[in-house]
Amino acid sequence: MSQAPGRTPRTPFRSPLPRRAAAGAVLMAAALLAPAAPASAAAGPEAAPCPAELADLATCYGGQDENGAHYTIAVPRAWNGSLVVHAHGGPDLTETSDPERSPEDLARWSVMVREGYAWAGSAYRRGGYGTRMAAEDTENLRRLFVRTFGEPKLTFAHGQSWGGNVAAKVAEMYGRRYDGALLTNGVLAGGTRGYDYRVDLRVVYQYYCRNHPRPSEPQYPLWMGLREGSTMTTTGLRARLRECTGYDLAPAERTAEQQRNLDDILAVTKIPERTLESHLRFATFTFRDIVHNRLGGRNPFGNRTVRYTGSHDDKALNAGVERFSADPSAVRDLSFDSDVTGAVPIPVLTMHAIDDPTAFVEHESAYRASLEGAGNGDRLVQTFTRESEHSELSTAEYAAVMSALSSWVRTGDKPTPESVAASCPRFDAVYGTGCFFDAAFTPGEYASRVLPRPGARHWPALTAAQERAWARRGGVGIAP
Repeated sequence: MSQAPGRTPRTPFRSPLPRRAAAGAVLMAAALLAPAAPASAAAGPEAAPCPAELADLATCYGGQDENGAHYTIAVPRAWNGSLVVHAHGGPDLTETSDPERSPEDLARWSVMVREGYAWAGSAYRRGGYGTRMAAEDTENLRRLFVRTFGEPKLTFAHGQSWGGNVAAKVAEMYGRRYDGALLTNGVLAGGTRGYDYRVDLRVVYQYYCRNHPRPSEPQYPLWMGLREGSTMTTTGLRARLRECTGYDLAPAERTAEQQRNLDDILAVTKIPERTLESHLRFATFTFRDIVHNRLGGRNPFGNRTVRYTGSHDDKALNAGVERFSADPSAVRDLSFDSDVTGAVPIPVLTMHAIDDPTAFVEHESAYRASLEGAGNGDRLVQTFTRESEHSELSTAEYAAVMSALSSWVRTGDKPTPESVAASCPRFDAVYGTGCFFDAAFTPGEYASRVLPRPGARHWPALTAAQERAWARRGGVGIAP
């Protein structure tokens, strides 16, 4: 997978408007004419229904790009001339591009359009893991937007959850074609370290439950998540989890053994009870996709040196839990695909719920350490909210951080957590969803939440020099 050349470098944080002044008349015309749909799908996007939230505020379009990725575009009738290119989370495990995904994301982040930004989101060319593939499809959609509607005044990348990892790679791979990036509740530790707590869950769960797989079923190493060809469904997995832990039962309805199993699993892995099932699902089905479909059966995960603590009998747990070491070639390919280098040439603003039960807030510490390790810590502002959801945050907060990022790019004045928090009530007066910023919060280091492997305290996990060397070598990474 080749890395596309960037635009001509420009001074970070300086308003790009003077450089683009010659295109001002074209841009204004594009803004006025944007609602007119292209003539045919072959020529570009076709008119499509907008989500109910935007029915009277924007004109929407849809289509498929040359790689088969479905996409959705929305242009507000009062367009401010700037574009938000959205990277969705997941990854979804569909075989092909899901035509419903991007319209759903547009509805979820309709605040961007209500704030005057055009919005474009790709569903990616296929389901399954592939961070660089998703970044390439995101950039392809930006180019398609420019061909159709003209060059925006400013272009921002946005991603949430795994989409935060994707948008972080967009900022590194194509950063000089963007003016800023907004990463919300992002999985920012990358693929080789960002899933270690799910590796731990997979082996700790099996130590206590012995039903995934059962002794009577074909055995396989747990790093696979699930053996190739297994017919297990999410319903079947939930049934096994309930059998062992009673996770979805009231405490009074659990057996003593179920309660002890649940207590031990949660204490050792530090995974919240309410997302135990979703994490185990990822450590089963997404791990299977990563190992079998993307890495040819090779193992990118290891726990050989990890010591597990917090159970009622740590000695027995550590003696009995399954151990394995990663295949270096699998680690290399997963790292090239998904680890961040911190080599960002543009301003990046992040927002993360302090009690995010899926992408723990300590991912932000990993990301800050990665940018600082690359010498780019001054390009990052991080904000935190007293919220406890992963998939969606307060609408007023999205409006506030988007405004802060745009102002930073246009004026060069770097925002602070305090200034972002202070701006939020103005947007909450419109949206009424609340402002929960905690400007004083600082997350603990990543290793305080996720048991570190050897060498995992050094960031970035992948240097820009190593990434370039692997790119020149070719044949490294995950195929699109």
